[in-house]
Amino acid sequence: MLAELNTWFLSLGAQYGVNPYIFGGIYVGAIPFFLASIAWLVKRARAGQSTVVPTMLAGFFFVSAYLYLAIVGENIPVWVWVFLAALVVYGAWSTIRDTRRKIAAPPED
Repeated sequence: MLAELNTWFLSLGAQYGVNPYIFGGIYVGAIPFFLASIAWLVKRARAGQSTVVPTMLAGFFFVSAYLYLAIVGENIPVWVWVFLAALVVYGAWSTIRDTRRKIAAPPED
């Protein structure tokens, strides 16, 4: 059963010109960098410093796997882009909400 699942998974990559393992590696690999960027953003915001760079980095790491899909992918159906756009919008809204809460919370010592 796992072999069949792996074959199906890889066939999706071949169909759309994307290596699913690279996509997954970028997706999972970006998580610690995204979290570090958010922590840096919160620290700078609490200190009253500019948050432009950590915000841009967090945004980049948040969409990095989808950038790979957009650059390398071929014949990606429209419904996939709509679904990914919805995920990105919801994720951005959720991240902004949580980051604002962290900035407003008293610093942990």
